[in-house]
Amino acid sequence: MSLSMAEPKPKLSISLTNQILIATAAGIAFGALVGPWAENIKFIGDIFIRLIQMSVVLLVMTAVSAAIGNVDGKGAGKMSLHTFKWIISMTIVSAFVGLFLALTIKPGEGIIIEGAAAAVATPDASIKETILGFFSTNIVDSMASGAMIPCIVFAVIFGLAMGSYSRTTGNKVITEFIVSFNAVIMNIIKMVMKLAPIGIFCLLANVSGAIGFKVIIPMLKFLGALAIGDIILLLMYGPLTAMLTKVNPFKMPQKFAKLSIMSMTTTSSAICLPTKMEDSVTKFGVSRKVADFTGPITMSMNANGAVMCYVLAIFFMSQATGIVLEPFQMGMAILLSVLMCMGTIVVPGGMIIVYTFLASSMGLPLESVAILIGIDWFSGMFRTLLNNVVDVMIAMLVSDKLGEFDREVYNDKKTAEYVQA
Repeated sequence: MSLSMAEPKPKLSISLTNQILIATAAGIAFGALVGPWAENIKFIGDIFIRLIQMSVVLLVMTAVSAAIGNVDGKGAGKMSLHTFKWIISMTIVSAFVGLFLALTIKPGEGIIIEGAAAAVATPDASIKETILGFFSTNIVDSMASGAMIPCIVFAVIFGLAMGSYSRTTGNKVITEFIVSFNAVIMNIIKMVMKLAPIGIFCLLANVSGAIGFKVIIPMLKFLGALAIGDIILLLMYGPLTAMLTKVNPFKMPQKFAKLSIMSMTTTSSAICLPTKMEDSVTKFGVSRKVADFTGPITMSMNANGAVMCYVLAIFFMSQATGIVLEPFQMGMAILLSVLMCMGTIVVPGGMIIVYTFLASSMGLPLESVAILIGIDWFSGMFRTLLNNVVDVMIAMLVSDKLGEFDREVYNDKKTAEYVQA
């Protein structure tokens, strides 16, 4: 007689992507059910956002420094050249797609603005002052305020100096410390990400219950233009990236699922940065060095969704207030929108400053800003989605150009870890 042990039943396991998807639907339904009361649980979602935000600056600075420090000067220059080449070209194309949609869909026509409060005071910042602001007088102060561009500039310089020091002396203690510190920060973020479904549930419950979705009805043309723009650009950039990197474009949607859901629910490129960098390596075959460099840079400077939204916002404000823009002003709208992508505020709520700056720069009434602010969370879904997805495509293109793109990882024939055990 033989005895056999009963095999334990496998535990039900739901991936984080599916957990977030369930939390998204549940949060919207719960908020619609309880109404304004849902605002009481928003603070839980805010805690989740802050837990990610507290590590983002350190993640950016250590990742960029390590990426630059571990390559020679020529390699760093080549990586920078290809990164900025794609950032600039894709941003300009996205701006012109925004112009095309603004002139064809005319999102501001039919909107009557009445009783809209004047927006916040206009920020007094010229282009020269904006560029000057990229260079910090006190890096600790920039870190404390979350000013990403000065932090990245410092990290690049620090990485170059660290790499030069390591190659000259043979002493890699600082480089190894920065790499290890970055790994610890990533582990913190991985711990926090386990709370993502709870945080997203609470944030969306507030949107559905306290803010209400009825605010989007008058602005469906504007939001529809953003959605169409996302589709057009993804259908352009996706096949282009797949062709240049010689991979199957039909694998992309599934690989982008988690990042897309995070983008549309948090509406923040900064919050999505850790997920974007890790997915670039583990799902798309981008080398760790390239992901660490392009991830933070594209987060702050490559804003395809944002630049399209800025152009549409300018034309919305002009059309809603009956102001006709001349061809020269249309060109200025594109130029301003592209420049505003350099150092865009990448956390929820930052657009209030951008809209006000654009309106004042173009001589448009500030009253037209208020309605854009009212739907900013909804437009943020489309902006952030396109921003993050295109960021990964740029990482793929740069990695391929440097000979560091792993097609076996992309084709799921082998696995890769972002943080090596």
